[in-house]
Amino acid sequence: MAEAFQGPVVLVGCGRLGSAIAEGWLATGAVDPADLIILTPSSKPIAEAAQARGARINPEPAVLAQARAVVLSVKPAMWRAVSKPIAASFAADAVIVSVMAGVRADLIGAAYPGRPVARVMPTTGVATGQGIAAIWSADAGARAVAHGLFDALADVVDLNEEGQMDAATAVAGSGPAYVHAFARALAQGGIDAGLDEASALRLARGAIRSAAAADPSETLDALIARVASPGGTTEAGLKALNADQALDQAVGAAVASALNRARELSRD
Repeated sequence: MAEAFQGPVVLVGCGRLGSAIAEGWLATGAVDPADLIILTPSSKPIAEAAQARGARINPEPAVLAQARAVVLSVKPAMWRAVSKPIAASFAADAVIVSVMAGVRADLIGAAYPGRPVARVMPTTGVATGQGIAAIWSADAGARAVAHGLFDALADVVDLNEEGQMDAATAVAGSGPAYVHAFARALAQGGIDAGLDEASALRLARGAIRSAAAADPSETLDALIARVASPGGTTEAGLKALNADQALDQAVGAAVASALNRARELSRD
């Protein structure tokens, strides 16, 4: 178990990502349940599980003043409406940690005046302590708080500029969905080749899992070469997959589209 973050933490929002973060905190001990305060407009299974272990759900506003950190995990389109009634409740030195895609730190800071802001882009793998997360903050103390909340849940990448957050979102934040989409296509290829659906899905997911378990110290080219023997079946498949750079272009287009959308959100 990880050493627990010192001080009450407010989690604002308990959707898919918020629930994954809360689940990761409970699983790793990164946040003591007694120090966890969850604000959610509707009942969520993870909130109920946290409450059973001592967390507080939607307490009186005065309780929010105890928070050392506030994690904003709401939809980018809703964050202003959610923040307005609660912003004044937090202590002047509470750190605001946003996991929202595209919402700039200066906008968050204006909604929570005087409070330091850190931005984090985690994947839902944080639920099992196997996530990846990018962190940026102009404030060293806020960055340290973000690390305290996420180091036990993810492989954390520190970014030097806030502008890099949108790219991190397009690659890592959205990346798991790209991988699942590839697994679905791989399974369909197996079905088309004669496998039954259950077997094809199991094999495709297993292939993704095996790839993820590879030694991270090796280059991606070296890992590919370990599987793709010259003149073999894998090499033939790779050549078809990236004929005329189709794979490279499709993935590049996906990242570019996600990046553009993140930038659109930052202008809202």
